[in-house]
Amino acid sequence: MRATLHNFTKNLDVTDLRWMPDDGFSIGRLRIELLSGLTVALALVPEAVAFAFVAGVHPLVGLYAAFLVGLITALIGGRPGMISGATGALAVVMVALVAQHGVEYLFATVVLMGLLQIFAGVMQWGKFIRLVPHPVMLGFVNGLAIVIFLAQMSQFKVPGTMVDTGHGMGGGEWLSGQPLYLMLALVAATMAIIWITPRITKLIPAPLAGIGIIAALVIGFGLDVPRVGDLASIQGGLPSLHIPMVPLTWETFEIILPYAVILAAIGLIESLLTLNLVGDLTGKRGGASQECIAQGVANTVTGFFGGMGGCAMIGQSMINVKSGGRTRVAGIAAAVFLLLFILIGSSVIELIPLAALVGVMFMVVIGTFAWNSLTILRKVPLMDAFVIILVTVVTVMEDLAVAVVVGVIVSALAYAWNNARRIHATTRESVTEKGAKVYEVHGPLFFGSSDGFVELFDVENDPQVVIVDFADSRVVDQSALQAIEAMAAKYEAAGKRLQLRHLSRDCHRLLNKAGHLMVDSDDDPDYELAVDYDVRTGVLGGH
Repeated sequence: MRATLHNFTKNLDVTDLRWMPDDGFSIGRLRIELLSGLTVALALVPEAVAFAFVAGVHPLVGLYAAFLVGLITALIGGRPGMISGATGALAVVMVALVAQHGVEYLFATVVLMGLLQIFAGVMQWGKFIRLVPHPVMLGFVNGLAIVIFLAQMSQFKVPGTMVDTGHGMGGGEWLSGQPLYLMLALVAATMAIIWITPRITKLIPAPLAGIGIIAALVIGFGLDVPRVGDLASIQGGLPSLHIPMVPLTWETFEIILPYAVILAAIGLIESLLTLNLVGDLTGKRGGASQECIAQGVANTVTGFFGGMGGCAMIGQSMINVKSGGRTRVAGIAAAVFLLLFILIGSSVIELIPLAALVGVMFMVVIGTFAWNSLTILRKVPLMDAFVIILVTVVTVMEDLAVAVVVGVIVSALAYAWNNARRIHATTRESVTEKGAKVYEVHGPLFFGSSDGFVELFDVENDPQVVIVDFADSRVVDQSALQAIEAMAAKYEAAGKRLQLRHLSRDCHRLLNKAGHLMVDSDDDPDYELAVDYDVRTGVLGGH
């Protein structure tokens, strides 16, 4: 464990914790960062309240989570510019726990979730996000954009008509007539302002301009439209230390552990994928393991302060990046502004029309969706196109974690199948040993190609000595070892010899460890001396 911690701290990029951008801070840069943070904070309020309703907890539980998770990850997260807070992906998992056992068990679960994420970061498991193929990333982005869009539909319902269905807030009466037309007009006006503002001035972020202008119109003319206050009151005090009131028993651990594992996995997957997305937009890469640690610390602290936990938010991160936020100041400012809204600004924030915030989120949807993926579906391999669509659909129908796992599995199986079809062999007579037949194997030998490897040989008609040349092949796994032993056993039963030649260093090490090699030489892996290895059979038992 000590060695693991040493390696983690040695590999941690300390420059990722800096506050200043590469070109240094200026008044203009500070203004952009603060205004970007204010814009994000305004967008966080209805999201946090809505996700609290989904989880079946008080709105302040969601707001406190948005503040604490957002602040801590902004301070020590792996990618400046990312925004974290209470998310719907986690809320839909929490609702069953809250309904069955109560909110105190949720707080305990969030603490355990955070500890699991810290452990994942210390073990540097964040690097495995590299295994996520690009088609899965495109599906993730598209699916999440659709989810964000669908989440805004609840704002087009009459305030107070939605009910707790046991799986979050559902039902409700849709707006109609003049209220609906007015809502649509204000949403469209907000989107138009956001589109036009950058072409006129860059002094303030476009989303903030859209929210400010529409809010001024609604308040000034006294328009009767749904506002933030119609969702719930956001007034409250400072979050206070709260030890989860659950019995410290093994039974409690058995209850919260499954939820904690699922929440930790979903939180890390969404955070690490968002990390990569923000890195692509800003041209800078982030520290995956560092982000795992930050998410874990944030959730552990949040659980002890009455918050519902959270992870990275792609929508708010996109708002921040599009508004010019590039440093930790923007994320810190967003968290601080959100706390100020709760403490002293609730009366003002509750007057903001939901239409303005919906317009901002619709522009986020437009900017998040990978529109180019629609044009490349016919240009990329059919399997990649299928994965893009599959991950998009599963993200919308189920959740992000399931979608990513499904996408990675399908991509891995497709890759394995393609490699399995590549294995083939050419034959020739041995130059060094007259009368021997040489099979030059091409393509990797692994579980997917082991059957095809066995079919390459003609045991009955081959000469007394058969040499398998692996110069253009690799022995990968136990299935490959089993296939080699099976072939050697067949030749042995026929009174013939099977030998291996030109093993790479990793293949040599694998076969030698298994006990297959009759001759042990370090020269052959470097191709300085071609040693023909006899194969010892009966090592793996033939099953």
